[in-house]
Amino acid sequence: MTPFRPRLARNVALGLAAVVLVAAGALVVLMGGLTGFDRASFVVFGLLIVWFCWRQASVRAVPDEDGLTVRNLVVTTRLTWAQVVAVSFGDRPWVQLDLANGDTLAVMGIQRADGEYAQGEARRLATLVAAMSSTERDD
Repeated sequence: MTPFRPRLARNVALGLAAVVLVAAGALVVLMGGLTGFDRASFVVFGLLIVWFCWRQASVRAVPDEDGLTVRNLVVTTRLTWAQVVAVSFGDRPWVQLDLANGDTLAVMGIQRADGEYAQGEARRLATLVAAMSSTERDD
């Protein structure tokens, strides 16, 4: 099954990570008079930004036969298909899953900024949830 991934946010995050790497490297090399601590600080700060961009670029929802693994910016959550009650977009920036325990879970892998592609992916996820969670009684 094909994972759900954002397009625009992923491309922007990866591009920004590349720019930060180049800029931090250039600052360390070109700025004279920096102490070792200053250079290390530039490198660490640049790496923190790159890590954040990498996390943003790696958000996704991966379906399989047993359920859905949702990797958001900070937390990764594993759900069985029976735990997912509904899929909704509403006016939020990303898809929300309504869960059987009454909670909701954001799926940052489908983002409104992707326009029609995101709408199609939300429909695909809703169809997948309906197909994978149906039972003989389907109540």
